[in-house]
Amino acid sequence: MTISIGIFMFDKVEVLDFAGPFEVFTTAARVAKASQGENTRVFEVFTISRDGKPVTARGGLVVQPAYSFANQPLVDVLLIPGGVVSAELARPEVIQWIQRTNNGTQLTASVCTGAMLLGKAGLLDRLSATTHWEDTAELQSLFTKVKVVSGVRWVDQDAIVTSAGISAGIDMSLHLVERLVSRELAELTARQMEFDWTENR
Repeated sequence: MTISIGIFMFDKVEVLDFAGPFEVFTTAARVAKASQGENTRVFEVFTISRDGKPVTARGGLVVQPAYSFANQPLVDVLLIPGGVVSAELARPEVIQWIQRTNNGTQLTASVCTGAMLLGKAGLLDRLSATTHWEDTAELQSLFTKVKVVSGVRWVDQDAIVTSAGISAGIDMSLHLVERLVSRELAELTARQMEFDWTENR
């Protein structure tokens, strides 16, 4: 079975927040194909923006998303990266899309301040969650039903997984490869990426 990974894209998204997980899941797919045969397809990874138009990430990188809200495929794992999320928090159509898409996913995950969007969508209520260390206080003050955890790379609450800032999204994504497929594939992927993957801490 192929697991579809949909990554939300928006203006002022943090580059490594989406590119790190994208690289983990596409590398895992490549490693699995090399070790298990050409017909092996463990992950299909694609990007989605509100309208399908190019987005300008932080630092000025322009990225063309593969899909819009209107024509996206089914999403098994929804990943919400961080960055400057204030404009997205103010868009009802974005929050409603997150809620609607989450209803059909195996799990929904966030990197860094992407947790703010999950909080706005009500997906973190009565759960533990984390975000970038500079934003934990704001996350707690905005979403009082959330138990905000500091000093960890990610927090796994089964259907919702949140990670701390930027590079922690790579750690979380390797954790998700282990969860969704196997520890062996996660270890092979980390080795292929020349990344010293460690346990959550």
